[in-house]
Amino acid sequence: MQVLPLSGSFGIEVRDIDLSRNFTEAEFDVIHRLFVDHKLVCFKDQSLSAADQIAFSRRFGPLEVHVLTQYNHPDHPEIFRLSNRVVDGKPMGISDGGSYWHSDLAFQVQPAKATILNALEIPPEGGDTLFIDMEAAYNALSDEWKARLEGLRAIHRYRPRATTDGQTTQVKMTEEQKQKTPDVDHPLIRTNPDTGRKAIFAHPGMTVEVVGLDKAESDEILEFLFAHTIQPQFRYDFRWSPGDVVMWDNRSTMHSATTRDLPAGQHRTLYRTTVQGERPI
Repeated sequence: MQVLPLSGSFGIEVRDIDLSRNFTEAEFDVIHRLFVDHKLVCFKDQSLSAADQIAFSRRFGPLEVHVLTQYNHPDHPEIFRLSNRVVDGKPMGISDGGSYWHSDLAFQVQPAKATILNALEIPPEGGDTLFIDMEAAYNALSDEWKARLEGLRAIHRYRPRATTDGQTTQVKMTEEQKQKTPDVDHPLIRTNPDTGRKAIFAHPGMTVEVVGLDKAESDEILEFLFAHTIQPQFRYDFRWSPGDVVMWDNRSTMHSATTRDLPAGQHRTLYRTTVQGERPI
């Protein structure tokens, strides 16, 4: 296989590999190492069935079934469908999912380790996914900020809402779905157990307050972190192509979809599998 950099800072593109293969343990170890070392991996020119995608994803750990069950694949509930297509009058998937800065499933006690997206249908323009290297953002903090953030925890909440920069999503949640997603708290600085590297774990779309601080100080810290992390030097904008299978480490990155910029009449369909992670430390 060929391994090429996606950007000058993080992420790689991998060519000449077939993810539908049954990899040996040694082969899979190489793939897993690429994932944890580079945080963002694009496998080019794939043609995965739903079963293939699930089998590959399970090599990384147990798979989540998304709480928004109305968008799950009817035959494979481990697959969450991202699509703006409407079939027989019903949305095929969620049309604007993740259209804000976040880390997948940060609202759970055990947030996602890996997200794997399989691009089935990509428009000729629009629909990019934006990524932030949260390890690089942590490393760029001053010693004073690192000391101030050490040991602090923050509340994460899964409620579709507008963020301070106008990002939003139109997801409608049932009362049962809201009951299944209570607030959780996680450390503001977390350590990736696969690498030992630290990253900021605060996301404009989900992190709402710092535990144990008054509102003024909590807002000051979060507003600083939100502005700090989305600086251009930590960001990479990924342009999709049909057949791309892209995976990223939610413990070390955050991301945002840009589905609202799709031209009228253009369709975008991706299948998502999500690997359960560990409780952040």
